[in-house]
Amino acid sequence: MENTSTYDTGSANPRPAEQATREYLSFQLGSVEYGIDILKVQEIRGFETSTRMVNAPPYVLGVLNMRGIIVPILDMRLKFEMAEVAYNSQTVTIVLNVAQRVVGMVVDAVQDVVAIQAADVKPAPDFNGAVNTQNIIGIATIDQAEQQRMLVLLDIEKLMTSADMGLVTEVFS
Repeated sequence: MENTSTYDTGSANPRPAEQATREYLSFQLGSVEYGIDILKVQEIRGFETSTRMVNAPPYVLGVLNMRGIIVPILDMRLKFEMAEVAYNSQTVTIVLNVAQRVVGMVVDAVQDVVAIQAADVKPAPDFNGAVNTQNIIGIATIDQAEQQRMLVLLDIEKLMTSADMGLVTEVFS
């Protein structure tokens, strides 16, 4: 998707329309395509077997040493309770910077980076509590090559810092 935005060079602040456009890294989990804020992504790596941690939940695959930093690796397919989890040549680890931590997130495949305007993001439907949507920013529909793609936009910072992930300790001041 081509980004045709322009900046107002006469002021320090971009135009309002520019502020409303964000870039998302899209990735696949099963048959669903998700998007996360590209600014949270440090790198994308091929899948590597990690060192398993004792008593870790099933979605915590273990840890990897990435240039001297011990990084927890989470399989989002297991976290989202997907039926079939296969590791193949398309499986990748998205390395994230969230809450001043580095975390690896295993996904089926990475698609591309898309620019989405805030006006094109629709709220997640209300399932009356049957489906947890607190980590979903919204849903965007992208027109591409005469096809439409639906992208579930995740608040990856909120998801990774949630109490059930167990990655950060909440500090009260």
